[in-house]
Amino acid sequence: MLITLELFVMLVLANGAPVVAAALLKKRWSAPVDGGRLWRDGRPVLGNSKTWRGVVSGALACALFALMTGLGFVFGFLFGLLGLAGDMLSSFIKRRLGLASSARALGLDQIPEALLPMLLAMWWLPVSLWVVLLVVVLFTLSNIYGSPLLYRLGIRRQPH
Repeated sequence: MLITLELFVMLVLANGAPVVAAALLKKRWSAPVDGGRLWRDGRPVLGNSKTWRGVVSGALACALFALMTGLGFVFGFLFGLLGLAGDMLSSFIKRRLGLASSARALGLDQIPEALLPMLLAMWWLPVSLWVVLLVVVLFTLSNIYGSPLLYRLGIRRQPH
């Protein structure tokens, strides 16, 4: 059961560290991952909110946490990268659907960023499919119901 909690915390770190890094570093290292490029449809590939600062901070936060809990730096770094890759995949799909970066897309905003790293966990660690599904559902629900609270506290810029 401890591994379930550790993996959940790592998902929160991958998702939350970029927000904290942006607040602390302001405009420093805020280059967008997509370089500001547009896709064939004329819309941004990902958008300006997906930055290299976020990728590095999210992956490092996971890596350091995983190192401290005995899961290993490399596992944590890859876990964080996959979580952020899932978040970027969601952004890519949202841009193709014509949704703004702040638009809410239930499930699409949570599942890819939780599922991709959890599939790594299932392959790398002795974690069952049930644990993967449990953590993805817990992360999704905590994101849906926790984000409005973080918004009211001034931590998030959008209530979702």
